[in-house]
Amino acid sequence: MASFIRFIAAIACLLAGGVVGALNPQSIVLDLGFATLRTSLGLGVLVALLLGVLVGGLLVAAAVVAPLRQRLRRTEAARAPTTEPGS
Repeated sequence: MASFIRFIAAIACLLAGGVVGALNPQSIVLDLGFATLRTSLGLGVLVALLLGVLVGGLLVAAAVVAPLRQRLRRTEAARAPTTEPGS
């Protein structure tokens, strides 16, 4: 059931991206300082949104998930039995 919901969510996101791209065909120029990119407004918005999601996810992983995993490892190591094998 979860895979079906993921599939439906993926299709909905693809359709939304297609609609945004189709409704914003204006040409834009992005000057990055070291390069100049020409693209459509819809594609520029979608790429900016995707980059924002990726950077936000990486920041959450670095600031929240990694310290929690380290804390969990320390807690599990403290709870582990300290008996030697063969005793």
